[in-house]
Amino acid sequence: MTASLPTWSEKMLQLLRRMNNFYSPGSSLNSCMRFEVEGQQVGWVQPKIASLLGSFPDVFTSHGGAISVNRSFDSYAKRSEAVDQVLQVLRKDESLTCLKGWRNEKYSVMPRFCDTPLMYMERSATSLFGVKRYGVHLNGYSWDDSGGLFMWLGRRSATKQTYPGKLDNLAAGGLAANCGVKDTMVKECEEEACIPACIAEKARPVGTVSYTYEDDEGVFPECQFVFDLELPLDFKPKIGDGEVQNFYFYPIEKVKELLVSDEFKPNCAMVVLDFLIRHSVIQPDTEPYYHEFMAGLHRTI
Repeated sequence: MTASLPTWSEKMLQLLRRMNNFYSPGSSLNSCMRFEVEGQQVGWVQPKIASLLGSFPDVFTSHGGAISVNRSFDSYAKRSEAVDQVLQVLRKDESLTCLKGWRNEKYSVMPRFCDTPLMYMERSATSLFGVKRYGVHLNGYSWDDSGGLFMWLGRRSATKQTYPGKLDNLAAGGLAANCGVKDTMVKECEEEACIPACIAEKARPVGTVSYTYEDDEGVFPECQFVFDLELPLDFKPKIGDGEVQNFYFYPIEKVKELLVSDEFKPNCAMVVLDFLIRHSVIQPDTEPYYHEFMAGLHRTI
């Protein structure tokens, strides 16, 4: 008997499981070492990375299942500089493909978002240490005169370092060290979609989407701050800094179908799924995996 094709709901559930595969049986979780700074866990280090870091005993120490930044580096600046010098050496290792996408962008390293940063780290290296990464994503949407819901999507540039050519939210970006959440959102709106600040500032913060996955480039605990921005029906975004190659204005049912295609950047699909749930496009009486969707969108990182 021929196996039936997976339904939309099953495909979405598979996507959420992939984006949370660090918690799945067979992941590297149980073999990882904790990454600690000043006695506080700030990440996870896979065994292959742990062995590489053992070549830098002046910077990293190993004890009791943890790899720590040497306590002799007793300030934010000293820790940041010491680790950055190691990363400059590791950039020469051809096996560390994530470092080929070096961005010269600093990310804060801390146990929780509310904590004082203990150091900064180059963005492209954070997956090697399983450090939490934060970002902002904007859902841009409109209602037509008959009450139909439409959403703006962007297609990523073919030259993007990650997920080139994939569909994305209207605007999104990583949260760099010492940058505010809303300020970053407004900046990304202006840079990527030429949305004026006077419009972008009307966006409403509506929560977070969080998950942890692993792949050949390391461990990715990520939390996205999500904003909704209702736009006038005649509004049209414009290509700004070249990170987006095109914009599309689609009925919400078409957007829903695209989420489970190979066209969508996975974490952006999660942000839109969250939007569909919050706007009652997906409802518990008609979606069998409603509870699983909610759990998969909000895993503790």
